[in-house]
Amino acid sequence: MSRSLTAEGVDHVVLERGRIGERWHSERWRSLHLLTTRAMSALPGLPHDGDPDGFMPASAFASYLSSYARKIDAPVFGGVEVTRVEPTACGYRIATTAGDWQSRALVIATGACDTPFRPTTASLLPASIAQISPATYWEPGQLPPGGVLVVGASSTGVQLAEEIHASGRPVVLSVGDHTRVPRRYRGRDIYAWMEASGMLDETVAESANIDYARRQPSLQVIGRRDNRDIHLGILRDQGIRLVGRFAGIGGGSAAFDGDLEKTTAAAHKRMLRCLDRIDAHIVDHDLQTAAADPAARVPFPAQGDAVTLDLTREGIRSVVWATGYVRRYPWLKAPVLD
Repeated sequence: MSRSLTAEGVDHVVLERGRIGERWHSERWRSLHLLTTRAMSALPGLPHDGDPDGFMPASAFASYLSSYARKIDAPVFGGVEVTRVEPTACGYRIATTAGDWQSRALVIATGACDTPFRPTTASLLPASIAQISPATYWEPGQLPPGGVLVVGASSTGVQLAEEIHASGRPVVLSVGDHTRVPRRYRGRDIYAWMEASGMLDETVAESANIDYARRQPSLQVIGRRDNRDIHLGILRDQGIRLVGRFAGIGGGSAAFDGDLEKTTAAAHKRMLRCLDRIDAHIVDHDLQTAAADPAARVPFPAQGDAVTLDLTREGIRSVVWATGYVRRYPWLKAPVLD
């Protein structure tokens, strides 16, 4: 946004409550890599160094953002937290920890990954069980010894479940809605195909069901040099226990729905729709690509009844809430959200 405003000759400032890219510095776990390739993660005017099909560590991406700000000479004011925004006769008054600002226009670029979501029943967990979100998780060693319950099986949940299990801790993974895809398909990265086929360009107006489109879970993928897949079948084979959607806490026990078969079947259907669209794009444009791997379409038929786990008896000492994020704007006192 700053680059575009500069190009149009619009005077502006960028207010940042921490460092440039603060969350990439302090709210990402140590082993995290971007889920998109370098080629798809570059900002206009500054390509990444290195393999365009590789995946950047989160720390490297944080440094990249700082380099980008320097390259475009962005007027960033770091360490300035916005505490209140309210309309005035000439625009907006922005109250901050460094004083007030006046502006004719305001861009809110605080992102979607703002506040980690945690179900209200999380407060019913015994105090002896540690609770952590991906924003404060750093590495398995920070967790107490013993079993771990990971709630959520999209990209974050499956990555953390695998990493924590590899540290020697027993892991139970609670599975809700998710989308399974192969990391690479017919010789290209899955996101590259989604971009080429137009899936990433679809707007809300083009969706037959807006609410459904907005609730689409993130893809079960991991960014690694070997381009390996990650999905529930792999995690189960590693020894991770799969249970259904988290249903609540009571009396030191956690309840889970018996919907594993339903959610995994829905994830498989979403994957098939994605792969079918890629295949159609290849045919329509007469592209010469690798043949489709039949193994990519093999379903993962997970089954499981509703279950209640006594967390103490199961040896679970910590819960990782990989349940996504919510956007909250308590400082925004302007009638701009419906």
